Amino acid sequence: MSVIFPLLLSLNCFTCFAYRVHFCFLDIYRFLLLVLRMSNYKLFLLRHGEGTWNKENRFCSWVDQKLSENGVKEAQDCGKLLKEQGYEFDIVFTSILSRSTQTAWLVLEAMGQEWVPVVKSWRLNERHYGALIGLNRAEMALQHGEEKVKLWRRSYDITPPPIDESHPYFLEIYNDRRYTTCDVPKEKLPRAESLKEVLDRLLPYWDSTVVPEIKKGRTVLISAHGNSCRALLKHLEGISDEDIASVTLPTGIPVLLELDENLRPVKPRQLLGDQAKIQAAIKKVEDQGKAKPST
Repeated sequence: MSVIFPLLLSLNCFTCFAYRVHFCFLDIYRFLLLVLRMSNYKLFLLRHGEGTWNKENRFCSWVDQKLSENGVKEAQDCGKLLKEQGYEFDIVFTSILSRSTQTAWLVLEAMGQEWVPVVKSWRLNERHYGALIGLNRAEMALQHGEEKVKLWRRSYDITPPPIDESHPYFLEIYNDRRYTTCDVPKEKLPRAESLKEVLDRLLPYWDSTVVPEIKKGRTVLISAHGNSCRALLKHLEGISDEDIASVTLPTGIPVLLELDENLRPVKPRQLLGDQAKIQAAIKKVEDQGKAKPST
């Protein structure tokens, strides 16, 4: 008995030690998982500042419009906010539409980072709204109903009627010299697009040009448009075809995405800035497609 008791005591001590080691390894494993889930990369998406036709509530799409006075302020305020929060960019990607590039320039100027390279591509252009270009959203909602206009504006796979040569803005778009610089012939450029088609023409550029910059560890800003940014969010966050209709990005508000090594978000997207103002801006965008009776 005098021999057995110390043996049992030793066995009990060993068992306790083994349990402690086991839980220690579990803690280390959980910590390593947490580290792996930490963000490796930061990506910023930015819908350009308010444009002239945003202010007039018209489908702007591929018609080239400069920023409104308020849009200039939105871009400058965005740059000031990013500077205050200590962010620095290594490269910026924009569309070839003026409101996108103008926003990028104003943001970089406000940050004191005017030297940062800006790379432009038509593949980041706004969604092509076809025959709807130039029309007023609220007037259309009054004529066709809010649900129909919401489908045209926000659905994933519904393409509006295409633009043709009789459209008042057809020649302004397709005679523009910037479209001779595209990586597809001018006659192959879209005449109307669903959000799905925006993603289809955006993804090759994302994979071949933007992703390599991100994977070099560079901090990237994409200064683009409501729908090109929404399409990219759908791809990165795995948003369903139905749920993407409720994703709204206001003008001039930077969106921060923290991504893992597979470029998947490790936390929900962050819209940076005063949250009450952001919610009010989101509501303003959502109300654009509601009917407003004429007075």
